[in-house]
Formats: sequence, C-alpha cells, structure tokens
Amino acid sequence: MIKHLVLPLIATLALTVTAMAVPQKTIDNLIAACRGETNAKNRYTLFAEKADAEGYPQVALLFRAAAQAEAIHRDLHWKAIIALGGNPVSFPLEEVKVGITAENLEAAIKGESYERDSMYPQFLTQARLDNATHAIRSLTFASTAEAEHAKLYQVALNELGRNSKTDYYVCSVCGYTTTRLPAKNCPSCHNGSEKFTKFSLTTTS
Repeated sequence: MIKHLVLPLIATLALTVTAMAVPQKTIDNLIAACRGETNAKNRYTLFAEKADAEGYPQVALLFRAAAQAEAIHRDLHWKAIIALGGNPVSFPLEEVKVGITAENLEAAIKGESYERDSMYPQFLTQARLDNATHAIRSLTFASTAEAEHAKLYQVALNELGRNSKTDYYVCSVCGYTTTRLPAKNCPSCHNGSEKFTKFSLTTTS
C-alpha cells in the first residue's frame, strides 16, 4: 500500500517542479531585452554609416564595435530564453530615426543609460527572485557592457570633430567593450583576452 502511495506522490512532485521551472516574468524580460538589443544593433549600424558620411570615422568605428556587442547580448538572451524553457519570438525591426552624428550620439547615450540605470537592474532583480541562473548571467553581461558604452559615447560626443584615433575591443563571449585589451582576462566574463575582437580604423580582426 505504501509503495502505491509513494509513486503518485513522486509523480505529483515532479509535475509541480516542472510547472515551477519556467520563470515566465524573467523570460518575458529576456524577450524584451532581446528585442532591445536587436534594434540597438540595427540602430548603431545605421548611425555608423551616417558618421562615416559626415566625416567622423572614429565615431563610426565606435558605433560598429557597440553594434557587435549588442549582437552578442541578443544571442546570449536568446540562448537564456531557451535554457529557461521559453520560446524566443521573432519581431520586426523598429523604424530608426537617423539624425546628425551629434544627435545620434545623444540618442545612444540616452538608450544605454536607461538600460544601465533602469531596465537591466529591474530585470536582474526579477531574475534573482526566480533564481534563473542563465538569465542572471546574460543580463549581467549586458548591463556591464552598456555602462561602458554609455561612457564611450559620452567621450565621443565631448570630443566630436577632434576624436583621437582609438581602437576598440569587444569580448566575443559577453560583449564587454573597452579601449584597452585586457592583459589576461575579460573583467566581465573572465575569459582570456584572446576572446576579444579588435576594431581599428586600419583593420578589424
């Protein structure tokens, strides 16, 4: 009799764990983040073309490096959604308003600052409540990189027209973006410096 009672109990517990295993709020947040990063990549690519056309190759280089980082974040969010049991969705790209380069930099700073100060902290709070490890990893990587992007865009805007020649390095694992190749490990994901892609006015490798 005990044996017959134990088996249904185990089955019930298994169903309960499965039902609780999908943290829907965090998955919804990841989908929103994925949408945001996809559109940011497209937006920065267009901003880079405008910067080139206006004679700001250094700013164009920064936009392209950041666009690559956003693509990495998009892919990380996508994988996290799947790992948590969600279904990634496709969505159309938003219409991009391309202004002059100064305006585009201001728009980029505003967007990155929002993600750094509001969006990603809120998403991370929910992910921690859900104990969603894959989401915490993905969202932390993106949040750390966006903070660096905001700083780099602000420097580019402050120096617009006299921007010094600078190389950018983007970690292919987490999207961390910097002007100095780390001596050993990425400060965000701790992978080796060989994981960084270099963006230069002369070569991009």
